[in-house]
Amino acid sequence: MRILVTGGAGFIGSHLVDLLLGDGHEVAVADDLSSGRRENLPGVVPLHEVKVQQPVFDDLVGELRPEAVAHLAAQIDVRKSVADPLTDAEINVLGTLRVASACARHGVGRIVLASTGGAIYGEQTEFPAPESHTERPVSPYGVAKLCAEHYLRCLHLEGGASWCATRLANVYGPRQDPHGEAGVVAIFCGRLLGGEQAVIYGDGKQTRDYVYVGDVARAMREALLGDHVGAVNVGTGLETDVNELYAELARACGLDRPARHADARPGEQRRSVVDPTLAHELWGWHPEVPLAEGLARTVEFFRGRES
Repeated sequence: MRILVTGGAGFIGSHLVDLLLGDGHEVAVADDLSSGRRENLPGVVPLHEVKVQQPVFDDLVGELRPEAVAHLAAQIDVRKSVADPLTDAEINVLGTLRVASACARHGVGRIVLASTGGAIYGEQTEFPAPESHTERPVSPYGVAKLCAEHYLRCLHLEGGASWCATRLANVYGPRQDPHGEAGVVAIFCGRLLGGEQAVIYGDGKQTRDYVYVGDVARAMREALLGDHVGAVNVGTGLETDVNELYAELARACGLDRPARHADARPGEQRRSVVDPTLAHELWGWHPEVPLAEGLARTVEFFRGRES
């Protein structure tokens, strides 16, 4: 299958590219390299430096004629979305609409969107949250991702591409940016290995559902090759609080360095965890990498970058 991966030089996208290449698919990448890295990709993969929200993206789809598109190009920082909701919407809403419109115009059969679980569900009333949970995002990022899903649904009803939105939990693993605002695992790794003190905001008892990037790539592959239309959670269904996460990472680093606590961030969700039952029913998918093993792999990756 010919597959175009937007944001394919980034953290999750590059792992998906590796998986698809290993399966024998023909893969191309569209990425503006604002956060992605060329070195994340094998040299055989064509990389087209383009922003998905610009008209030239339509020309690229017309040139490549992919059979499916995995759409991971996005603004992923919740706090940036709060500070600058217009830019967030330009990338996450208009960018997705540009992708979906180009796919409809050039006969692409399938779109898979990297969406979000926690940011769409907001403060949960069910734990873990199924796809039927009330959608009440509390950040512009969550609003934009939900809006993107609705555009895909609407355009599909009008004859556009079949679609699936993988609602991802908190993804972590190798290639995540330790200097960004998204991804507490990478940030903690960077500070621990760099000899700096990590900061935990609030009491550290806020929980998240941490899912390994390789498991996420497998789920997105299944979504690309499948025919399910709608949203599907991709997570572990397990909650880990930030204090536990930091302690496990410190152990993986072989360090005994306490974190510093700072004031809680306003508006931060207290608990976030998604129910992956539907992914298992549809694709036989389940997370294969336990948290301790995934964190150890992540630490090993960052150690290799330091050396």
